[in-house]
Amino acid sequence: MGAALSYLRELNMVSVLLRLTLAMLIGGVLGLERGRKRRPAGSRTYLLVCVGAALAMLLGQYEFAMVTGPWAGLASEIGQKVDVSRFGAQVINGIGFLGAGTILVTGRQQVKGLTTSAGLWASACMGLAIGAGFYECVLLGALLIFLAMRVLPLLEDVLVERAPIINFYVEFDSLDDLSTIIRRIKSQHAQILDVEIERGAAESSLNPSAVFSIQLKDWRPHTRVLIAISGLDCVRAIEEF
Repeated sequence: MGAALSYLRELNMVSVLLRLTLAMLIGGVLGLERGRKRRPAGSRTYLLVCVGAALAMLLGQYEFAMVTGPWAGLASEIGQKVDVSRFGAQVINGIGFLGAGTILVTGRQQVKGLTTSAGLWASACMGLAIGAGFYECVLLGALLIFLAMRVLPLLEDVLVERAPIINFYVEFDSLDDLSTIIRRIKSQHAQILDVEIERGAAESSLNPSAVFSIQLKDWRPHTRVLIAISGLDCVRAIEEF
């Protein structure tokens, strides 16, 4: 087993093929969850990021092998040196621009795309580990990242549903209805912590809206509270975030 791993860590056609194939498979699998939820970056984006990072690491190893081998004489004449770690560092810096493009703040004061951005960054790191031939880290890292993206959201939903703090967006007919909504919120044994009101634009026929942050005084499902508020005739839309 040790001899096989040592051989696969060398720079040869078998190890290059294995590393690029692993990068393609692991990057694609990590992106499946985001693609299933219609996020900006799906399986193809994750696949390309992971394979690209693996290629960058392989390129660094290739140049190092050539400079210390066939190109050693020429490199000594011109004083050329290769630092393999610089390729990986540039990948980590560059992925920040791609990840930043997936983060946005919606009109409802929601920040979206953070998980997608973090997933792209993790996918790039996986590609670097694959390109370096660190197979033990690749297997463990891929498992942990997949669990974080697939299993943890289920646990997160349970914890959020039981959290005493609720943040939600509500759209209603007119500002006169705001007092009615506040009374309905208080009837659910809740305390209003913060509220941001958007008056809307009459010329575009947009309804006024508000973002509420409330705290429940007793445990009850969030859906029950939201249903009670949505039951008002003046409420046009409501969404928790």
